Amino acid sequence: MLVASQMEPTYARRVYPCFDEPAMKATFKIRIIHDPSYVALSNMPAIDVSEVKDENGSLWTVTTFNTSPKMSTYLTAFVICDFDYVSRTERGNEIRIWARKEEVEIGYVDYALNITGQIFSFLEDMLNVSYPLPKTDLVALPDFGAGAMENWGLMIFQEASLMTLPGDEFTGRKAVIALIVSHELGHQAYLKVFLFQFKWFGNLVTMNWWNDLWLNEGLASYFEYLGAIFVEPKISLEKTFYAHIVQPVLREDSEIARSLSESEDKIKGSISLVSLFDNITYNKGASITWMLSGFLTEKLFIRALTSYLKEFSFSNANQDDLWTHIQMVIDAQDEVLLPAPVKEIMDSWTCQNGFPVLTLNLTTGTIRQEQFLNKNNRKSTDSYNNTWIIPISWMSNGSSQPLTWLDKSSKMFPEMLVSESEYDWILLNVNLSGYYRVNYDQINLKRLAHLLENDPKAIPTVSRFQLIDDVFALTDFGYVSIETALELTKYLAKEDELFIWNVVLLNLIPDHLESTLKNHKVYPLLKKYLLKRMLPIYHYYAGFIRLNVDALEGDYFAQLYLEKLLATACWLGLQDCLDLSSELYAKWRHNPEYK
Repeated sequence: MLVASQMEPTYARRVYPCFDEPAMKATFKIRIIHDPSYVALSNMPAIDVSEVKDENGSLWTVTTFNTSPKMSTYLTAFVICDFDYVSRTERGNEIRIWARKEEVEIGYVDYALNITGQIFSFLEDMLNVSYPLPKTDLVALPDFGAGAMENWGLMIFQEASLMTLPGDEFTGRKAVIALIVSHELGHQAYLKVFLFQFKWFGNLVTMNWWNDLWLNEGLASYFEYLGAIFVEPKISLEKTFYAHIVQPVLREDSEIARSLSESEDKIKGSISLVSLFDNITYNKGASITWMLSGFLTEKLFIRALTSYLKEFSFSNANQDDLWTHIQMVIDAQDEVLLPAPVKEIMDSWTCQNGFPVLTLNLTTGTIRQEQFLNKNNRKSTDSYNNTWIIPISWMSNGSSQPLTWLDKSSKMFPEMLVSESEYDWILLNVNLSGYYRVNYDQINLKRLAHLLENDPKAIPTVSRFQLIDDVFALTDFGYVSIETALELTKYLAKEDELFIWNVVLLNLIPDHLESTLKNHKVYPLLKKYLLKRMLPIYHYYAGFIRLNVDALEGDYFAQLYLEKLLATACWLGLQDCLDLSSELYAKWRHNPEYK
């Protein structure tokens, strides 16, 4: 038997009588009567275990838990199981990882135990806010529909989110565990921040109501990456954040007609609470937080967050409360100057649906903004007037320039006027510091394509990824032609980053179209075009696979994206790839344990 609770968002009312609203916080004293052969867990430590007989003479165990601090009903939790655990103490906080006995004995949860305390300490030091509970239990369930839940003091996970093989070197699986644990720990203070990471966001300070859920999940999703990189420094923060958070939600956000922060009336009327737990809340919330931290500087952002957390500890807040604390920090210094009040800037991102695309005219130095929408589906009578206050990081001819702002629909920037030399170029939104796409005029696009062919490293890695992702998205939505997109891929024989190759292949050969493309007249042209450019990176990784595959254990992006590269090379008929596949299959048949 195994019993585990999931109260979020509004299921506590099904377990016990309560006012099941996040703003109605209370203290809880929980007592569970259960079979003596099982252990009961809850948010707080057990303070008494006794026995009682029922009217039939059967013996039951009564476990009584200490009184909790003030918290929302949806964070109350319990588990009844026959699991075992491993434990350690970090700064006086007892950390226990629970799982099925055989998995604990083998060591499957040792990695999670090793990183949990480190992430706790990292977050405490960064936010200058201590974790307020005396213990933290993390429970790995064989199945859990919510994936993971940041219940205060009793976090619940799917086994796959918490377990890894003992003795493994760094792998993609460990990276996933680090992210998930970091996210949920973050919640312990705010409500959720990467699997373990932000217990500060949501638990210590909770949103007033579900319309500001992004304050829990978006902030937690942002900090989960900071915590994961702290314990697994082999992961590149910018590459991973863009590939896993920003790029996927940019693809989705242009088609979704809701903002990050909706009015309560709209949610109560037409939007279900459960539907709010989506990529807009998590990934767009994290992306907006990334942008906010970028233009404020991390130092000022963390200072404001610390003030905010301390002001609203064991209480509730809305996004305006966060904006107020950020404004207080901005007003107290003179290094960072903003073009408008924080609330006005940030409301343009959280209270409007979608996001902008910026178009740069190199001849006039003018940047124009409009909402990024699919022009192929728009009617000539459609009118969209959304505008954003946009921070623009940019570089000119390889030199980083001071941050500038676009606070109207169109604006001329004299500093962006460049000469007629083909070697002069401008790059906007460097390293994807802002949540928007960029469209360049043909002059600048040709110069960027020429630069990529001659010296691709002159453009930062994440910006190369962004250039390609943006231009294919612009193609899909009718802003530019496919020929324009392909111009930016001519350099790919010099591209050695797998995560960039992955976005190229996903756009040129979508998984769901492989069989169709194979029989299409474009296939021979695609084969000739891609194989010529894929050979250098293919041979690089094929060499490792044949001679020293263990060397790839620490390559996070190889773990994620090498399969797509190799599968595409074989799909395109590269004979060496087909031979390699046969070799690997033969080795596996001889020894099924072969990697």
